[in-house]
Order: sequence, then structure tokens, then C-alpha cells
Amino acid sequence: MAAIERESMDVDVVIVGAGPAGLTAAIRLKQLAAASGRDLAIVVLEKGSEVGAHILSGAVFEPRSLNELFPDWQKRGAPLRTPAREDHFFFLTEKRAFRLPTPPQMHNAGNYIISLSNFCRWLGEQAAAMGIDIFPGFPAAEVLYDDEGRVAGVRTQDMGVRRDGTPGPNFQPGMDLRARLTLFAEGCRGHLTKRLEQRFGLRDGIGPQTYAIGIKELWEIEPAKHEPGKIIHTIGWPLDRRTYGGSFLYHWGENFLAYGFVIGLDYWNPHLSPFEEMQRFKLHPAFRPLFEGGQRIGYGARALVEGGLQALPRLVFPGGALIGDCAGFLNVPKIKGTHTAMKSALVAAECAFEALAAGAVRPLLESYPQRLRQSWLWDELYRARNIRPSF
Repeated sequence: MAAIERESMDVDVVIVGAGPAGLTAAIRLKQLAAASGRDLAIVVLEKGSEVGAHILSGAVFEPRSLNELFPDWQKRGAPLRTPAREDHFFFLTEKRAFRLPTPPQMHNAGNYIISLSNFCRWLGEQAAAMGIDIFPGFPAAEVLYDDEGRVAGVRTQDMGVRRDGTPGPNFQPGMDLRARLTLFAEGCRGHLTKRLEQRFGLRDGIGPQTYAIGIKELWEIEPAKHEPGKIIHTIGWPLDRRTYGGSFLYHWGENFLAYGFVIGLDYWNPHLSPFEEMQRFKLHPAFRPLFEGGQRIGYGARALVEGGLQALPRLVFPGGALIGDCAGFLNVPKIKGTHTAMKSALVAAECAFEALAAGAVRPLLESYPQRLRQSWLWDELYRARNIRPSF
């Protein structure tokens, strides 16, 4: 079989993933370049058909990193329109709900209930307006390496391939995007991240990562039952005491209810179905009336990284770095990872810009993990480091 001819593009930075971390890194790089009178060619690859297509909506968002990225985000029209107002925390039995004191990590004063997909679309609009190239519908399929073994960019996925792997009549080869630096922001269990971890031994001597499955539904409920800004978390039923997990219900927008159920993937019962447990929850006497008369208008699921600080891999390798949830910056007791993912991207972008401005080509960003340890992100994860292992 003849070698496939591929188009190639040389840029300064390739970012894999247009989630909160990937877009934040691109924007901060462009901000720093503009402030110093330089120009950086930045490409962001997004596997979804559009920015936000692979983001599950309904999240409580802490704006700490956004304040650093865009202090004027309100003037820019960021879609943060439902302030958090009430926190409720319940322990459930099959028939009753006992309200408990809200854990300090779950106090949400100053936070917002948002559509995370809409937030990413807004970030994408800000990035595009700054001259950042975003390529939706182009999954990154392979990591490229140079002659010295450094990461040299990525190759996008071939299109029009038959089931047997041979090119079909509509075959279009993927493009090689070669970069001075490549940042990976693939989210939980990214396939390229797993290959990088093996090639560069990023997990050698690191604690094992742990995961959960989060299943979400978006409901439009009856207006009389809607309380914008109300946040509910539960533990207990329908799970037994040997299974880690719980639910959340967020009232936001125009009669929207974001309902989700999270179960740790270390559950002991092989017959347990996370989806069926989620559906059972809706029959609890305390919450069934909330759903009655409403309409489910969206649903989905995603994996969550729960290992915390002890399970963070080494973040850098020659020519690139890991940012956001593919590294595992979720704060488990807060059940929040967007602000931490964005902070990791901010720090990585600042370190990357310094290296690129000095003329580096495919450097090892040693300053990135060092500066993370000096940031509020590290302090936050350090304080929460034993919550998940204690279970």
C-alpha cells in the first residue's frame, strides 16, 4: 500500500480539546502574546461537531479562575446568570430524607449554576475573536514525535475508512499539525494521554487513579416547583453503605433542573447498574413530586477522575504538557473541577509563553509543575487529598 500523502501545518502551539482547560490555555497564551507585542499561531482541536458538543450541561461553577482570565467577564456577557442561593444536604433512607449540616466544601455562596456547554461555547467565541484557530470535528488520533523523541504535534483522524481499516471511496487523510509545543486537554481518560503516560512513564511511582461515573439529565419542571439557585446534594439510598456516590439537583435558568447521580467505579456489587440506581432515586417520596409534571429534555454520562492529589501523574514531557481533567484536578468533596482545570491551564500557558518567547522548540516545561505547587490550586487539592481515599 502506497504511503498516504498528508497535508501538514506548522504552528506554535497545538491544544487537544476545546473544553474549559483547552480554551483557557489558548486564550491566556494569546493574551500574553498581545501584551508583549508578539504573535503566536495557536490551533485548538475539538472532536465534537462544535465547541461544547461533548460537554454535559448543568454544573455549579466557581468563578475564581474566570476572574483571573477575564476580570470583565460580566461585560463580555459570560453565561453566568443563576447565582447559587441555597445549599441543602440530605441523607436518604428508602422512605425518608434527613437534612444534615452542609459540609463546608459544599457551601456555594458566590458561585453560579450554569450550562457548562454554553460556557464553553462562550469561551470559544472569545478565543475566535482573538484570532485563535478552532477546528471542530477534527479528533486528534495520533501523537507525532520528532527525531529526538519529543512530542512534535498531533495527527487528526482519517475520514472515510472502511471497517477493515482500508481507505473507502470518500477517504480523506488526517492532517499533521506540527507544533513547537503541544498541550493535551482531552478530559478524563483521554486516549492520547494514556499513550503519553506509557511512553514517558508519567505514572511510574504514582498512586493509582480512581474513577466514577456521572449520569446527568436536564429537566424542564413545572414553574411552581422551580427555585432558581437552589442546590441539593444527597447521600445514602438507593446506594448501600459499601458504595460511594450520591446525587445532585440544581435549579437554574428558566425552569431547568439539572439532575445527576455519581457512583464510584470501585463499587463491589457486579450486578449494580448506575443508570438504574439513578432512575430509582427519582421515585423517592422527597423528590418524586419535583419530577412529576416535568419533561426530560437531555441526558448523558461521563467519567470523573477522583484520585486527587496523590494520583496526579507527572505533567510534563519533552514538547508538551497535560492540563485539566486528563491530569485529574477534580476537587472531590466540592464536586467541582472546572475552576481547577482552568487554573492548571492558566499556569501552563504562562510557563509555555515564557519558554516560547525565549525561542524554545519542544521544551520540557519544568516550571509548570513547580508553579502549580505555589498556586491556590495545589493548596485546595492538598486540603482535600484524603477525602476520597477515606472511603
